[in-house]
Formats: sequence, C-alpha cells, structure tokens
Amino acid sequence: MQDYLKDMALFVEVVKARGFRKAADILGIPNSTLSRRISELEKSIGLRLLHRTTRKIELTEAGQIYFERCKRIVEEARLAHEQLGEMLAQPSGVLRASLPVDFAVTYLAPIIAEFADQYPGITFEFDLAPRRVDLVSEPFDVAIRMGESENSQLISRLLATLTPYLYASPGYLARSGEPTRPEDLEQHDCFNIVRGGEWTLHSGKHIARVPVTGRFSLNSVGMLRRLAVLNMGIILLPEEIVADELASGKLRRILPDWHGTPQSVYAITETRLVPAKTQRFIEFMRYRLQGIGAYKELN
Repeated sequence: MQDYLKDMALFVEVVKARGFRKAADILGIPNSTLSRRISELEKSIGLRLLHRTTRKIELTEAGQIYFERCKRIVEEARLAHEQLGEMLAQPSGVLRASLPVDFAVTYLAPIIAEFADQYPGITFEFDLAPRRVDLVSEPFDVAIRMGESENSQLISRLLATLTPYLYASPGYLARSGEPTRPEDLEQHDCFNIVRGGEWTLHSGKHIARVPVTGRFSLNSVGMLRRLAVLNMGIILLPEEIVADELASGKLRRILPDWHGTPQSVYAITETRLVPAKTQRFIEFMRYRLQGIGAYKELN
C-alpha cells in the first residue's frame, strides 16, 4: 500500500507535467527511474494508463479515471501533512496531565495560566489526586512528579531541582525560641510527612542527620504550610512552595546556612514520541521552573 501511494504521486506529477522528463526534473529523480516506476504501476493494475510517444504522453481512458482519483488522494495526503505541520506550529487539542496537588496549587498554577494564554488552542484536563496515575493504561499525556520515577520503562525529563529550607512563624519562634544549630531541632516541634524519622541537612561539605518529632504527621504540603503559619512548628520545604508566606512575613527562614536534600521535579511520559501540545507544555514547564529568562519554542 505504501508503494502504491508513492507511485500514485509520481503518476500525478507525470500527468501534470505532461511528460516524464519535466516531471523527473521537478521531482529530482532520474527519468529512467520515473518511467520504470510508472510501468510497474501499470503492471500491478493490469491496465495501460499512458500512451507514450517521443514528444508527449496521453492518458488512456483508464488513465483518465485513475488520474482523477489519484489527484484527490495525493491532495488529501498533502493537506494532512500541512495540517499536522500547523498543529506543530500552533499546538491544539486536550492536554491531560497528572499534577502533584500542593505543588500545582501553590506554584504551578500561574505558570500553567501563562502557558494557556500562549497556546489558546489547547484545553486542559488536570488530575490532582494524590495517587500516581498509570500512564500506560490511563489516558494521560504527561505527569509532573516529585522525586524519581518508579517505572524505568517510562520516559523522565528533568524539569527542575528544588532545595528545601527550614521555616517557622515569628509567633512560634517567639514562644519556643529560635534554633541556632541543627541539633537544636530535636527540642522543637517539626512537621513530618511520615510519623517520626530524621531530617538530613547540608551546609557546604557538612551533613547533619537530626531526629525530629512533632505533634503532627500528615501528607499534605498545603496543611503543613497552614499549620506552620498558625505557630505550630518548623517545616522543611522548598522556597518556591512558601513564597507567599515569606513575602507576607507569616514565615521566615531559620538556620540559613543549612538546607535539606535537593528534590527533583520530573515530567513523565509513556513514550518519547509525544504530540506537539505535550512537547510544548514540558518545554514551557522546564523553562519556567529553571528560571531561564524568556521562553522560546524549541523546534
């Protein structure tokens, strides 16, 4: 079928050029090759399509019928390629993405709004459930995830690396005192994603592993921020997630020489061959999250 389509296109060019030599020049192939391909096409059909003379060609009755059909087919194929090219230049369609809820609400939302303004042809379906969606069996184009991908068969693209720092509210520090070294955290209320555990903190080449405890153990970053603002303890989160609270003075950074282990943000897809809408979304997220000046489309 693929050879038929190629030969149909060659046949149409020969008829439109009214000769093999001119068509061969237009197509950039040898005249002998073009003549042979048309002869093979006639043999496969079982009918002569062209009357050949030394000066010109003429369509047979069968050739005239075949030309009218082939011309429409070749034109449809050309339009299909042009339409796909337009989609690449101006992506459109529904983008289905799985996003980490707290990170999306607190940090990604304005980036997504900016992307939506730039690509008005794209509509969005977002899943912000805490579960990790199955990109193989579920109809998602991309998933934004914190930390390493659990499935090595999926394609991971690094978007950014976020470094967590220590924060507390002025009210909590006034009541409980401000820690001056990592070991002091053992005497403070510290928020954990899981019950118990330790924080690994870095300062240059120095590493401190501090056992931390607190009255609250929860799996919502939004709730962590809210409770910290309400003077309930110390949090270890990336600055990007608490930017609003820092700007308003509701939280402030403590132990400024120390930070937690950097955490990667990935865009995960099932395959490298993604549609233009997904490709542009991933590129835009990477530029904005890495703080690379003005966004430029990568073609």
